[in-house]
Amino acid sequence: MSRRFDYSGRTALITGAASGIGAALAAGLAARGASLILVDINADGLDAVAAPLRADGCAVSTFVVDMADAAAIARLAKDVEASGAPVHLLFNNAGIALGGMFEDVEMADFERLIDINLYGVIRMSRAFLPRMRAVDEAHIVNISSIFGIVAPAGQAAYSTAKFGVKGFSNALRHELAGSSIGVTTVHPGGVATQIAASAKSPPGASPEEMEAARKQTQRLLVMPPAEAARIILDGVARRKPRIFVGRDAHTMMWLERIFPTRYWSLMQKMVGAKRAS
Repeated sequence: MSRRFDYSGRTALITGAASGIGAALAAGLAARGASLILVDINADGLDAVAAPLRADGCAVSTFVVDMADAAAIARLAKDVEASGAPVHLLFNNAGIALGGMFEDVEMADFERLIDINLYGVIRMSRAFLPRMRAVDEAHIVNISSIFGIVAPAGQAAYSTAKFGVKGFSNALRHELAGSSIGVTTVHPGGVATQIAASAKSPPGASPEEMEAARKQTQRLLVMPPAEAARIILDGVARRKPRIFVGRDAHTMMWLERIFPTRYWSLMQKMVGAKRAS
């Protein structure tokens, strides 16, 4: 593989492309000369992202797919192959959130999050690896989270999935070492997307509790998605195996590394100090 990954003339497939980091990655890749295959469950959102990119001359195809549907992912791979489009870059970005303590959330909601956030990454990687082996060089980018490094209370489902994405990505990177395919794991901190606002709340949560949780979360989501996408794309171009997005992500990474069993109590104290100031 060459030292840097050149996006120009390459084709990138992005899941969760209708909003947030996925939409920002699409815009950033188009500006860098890539063609795009955009995937999301939200058809209207996909069209809104794709239209201005096409108007600027970018080749964009869109597919409406539920990442929890294994059969739909298999059909997507066949449809992309039938179109003749190569796949040089796979951005496994699609994800949902689920608020609430483990004992309070519905098991069906927990399982759906795992299906999308973890099995979606695994199934997409399996489905598109043959297509990626057919090109001269390729790269898989799996979006984990800082909650794939630290595991806050109330995030059992999300952290389970994102720790799983980290482990899967690390193992896959080792398996593909020496091949034409690289693997990068991304750990964003607080990026200003709609994932938290659209998170399903546990049964029995009052409107007041839901609003308080939403406001607390929104205070932490500060980085613009375009800035997050720039950091990710710069890191992938340098073939970095792991990318942390945001000062908060770096801080929590170091807290976990230095205090692997105490970081949660320290994080709670830091949040309390910020509220008091």
